Amino acid sequence: MTTRTILRFPHPALRSRAEPIDVFGDDLQILAQDLLVTMRAAPGIGITAPHVGVLRRLVVIELPGEKPRFYVNPVIEWASTETSRYEEGSVSMPGVSDEIERPSSVRVGYQDLSGTTQVEEASGLLSVCLQHEIDQLDGLFWIYRLSKLKRDRLIKRFDKLHRASNG
Repeated sequence: MTTRTILRFPHPALRSRAEPIDVFGDDLQILAQDLLVTMRAAPGIGITAPHVGVLRRLVVIELPGEKPRFYVNPVIEWASTETSRYEEGSVSMPGVSDEIERPSSVRVGYQDLSGTTQVEEASGLLSVCLQHEIDQLDGLFWIYRLSKLKRDRLIKRFDKLHRASNG
């Protein structure tokens, strides 16, 4: 297991649509485990293959106190009309976060690491994480769910933090 380099905003790969995975073998297992250790080192609770520059549809989520979950080729099949607001951020944009409104519950179809089709219903934090990471696979970086004003302020705050840590 290798900790991979996480791409930082505004890397173009973070705005690119990931390709489906159709080979379920050792390379996928290695990528999944690498994403898990990379996410833990960040630290974060969700990561996608595009976060490390691999434009494939793989998501890893590990909520506090729970086992890691792996989603290959996830698709939101249903979303509730009821919404919730959660504070969101990204391993690719550390140090900044903002509230995003999303459907409260979702049903996600996906494949596990062996290629078996699965369906999972989620609410609360898991629902938020799934929607956030599936957006990422579709090339929709989370800040583009904010108003332009909020997004611009957040980017300025991130740039200032980034300059301060590198200066």
